[in-house]
Amino acid sequence: MRPLHLRGWTVAVKADQRVVAMGAASGVVAMAASVWLLERMMPRPAIADSPGERLAYALRADVFALIPLFAMLATVGNSRFTSEAIDPTRGAESRRMEIDGRVADNTLQQSFVFAVASLALSTLVPLDQLAVVWACAIVFVAARALFWIGYRIHPLYRAPGMSATAYLNLGMIAYSLFRICGG
Repeated sequence: MRPLHLRGWTVAVKADQRVVAMGAASGVVAMAASVWLLERMMPRPAIADSPGERLAYALRADVFALIPLFAMLATVGNSRFTSEAIDPTRGAESRRMEIDGRVADNTLQQSFVFAVASLALSTLVPLDQLAVVWACAIVFVAARALFWIGYRIHPLYRAPGMSATAYLNLGMIAYSLFRICGG
């Protein structure tokens, strides 16, 4: 352990914590830069400025954002079908199946938050910036893939994808709350 000094506090930081912290920080930076860049590159939506049109636009992006969850659920189902774990009560899952199940569970949770936050965002962002909803969906899919790949390599390596997803969702929630509260 190596001591870390923060405003009069000394905290022991383990090597694993450094790996996760660096991964998380890189995930957040990559996510923010990707959303910013994609939003500027994407075509502006050719829709009427009405709540219904905006929500329909966001729902299309939300369906795209479900691709990782569907892939994960299919992977878990196919893995069970072709193994002794076909009966989930046996406890015969391999390490890979356990990881895939955890990834699918977390992705379901993150997808729910993403869907609600992106729908809210679509009604609050200026129309000329509405492409940010699709930018967020693309980054969400990439971050979930990164989370899954990283987790399979080593659990500590899930941090970039996890932080990118979580802070993407937090950013949409924070922006929406700011706008709702009159910002």
